Amino acid sequence: MISITRDDFDVNAVIDRVKRPDMGALVTFLGVVRDDGIEVMELEAYEEVAVKELETIRDEAFANYPIEAVEIIHRIGKLQVGENILLIVVGAGHRSEAFSACEHILERIKQSVPIWKKEIGKDGERWVPGESSGDDA
Repeated sequence: MISITRDDFDVNAVIDRVKRPDMGALVTFLGVVRDDGIEVMELEAYEEVAVKELETIRDEAFANYPIEAVEIIHRIGKLQVGENILLIVVGAGHRSEAFSACEHILERIKQSVPIWKKEIGKDGERWVPGESSGDDA
C-alpha cells in the first residue's frame, strides 16, 4: 500500500499486513516529529503527484532489490511533537536486502516526493528547505 494521509496509522497493523511466512526480515522505518524547539510541524503535499512518485520509488525498489513487500505511509497536515510522519515497511527473505531497500526508499522519498514541511515554534515559522520529508524522516 502507498498512502498519503492526514490520519495516524497503526504501525503493528501494517507490519502484520505485510508479514508472510516466506520473509525472514521485516525492516521498518518510522519517522516522527522531533522536539528541536518546534511546537508544530505542518506538512503539505501535491498529493496526486506524491502518490505517483511513491509508487515509482516502490517499483524501483522491487526492480533493484530482492524484496517481497513494500508499504509506505506518509502523513500530511499539522502534527505535534512525537506524532508519526512516515512509515516504510520492507519485507524480504534476508535482512541485508530489506535494510538496503528501506534506506534506498527513504533517500528517494527525501529527494523527489513533493511533500514540504513548515516548522512552527515560539519564534515564528519557517519552511524547511532541501528535503521533502524532513531531516530524519
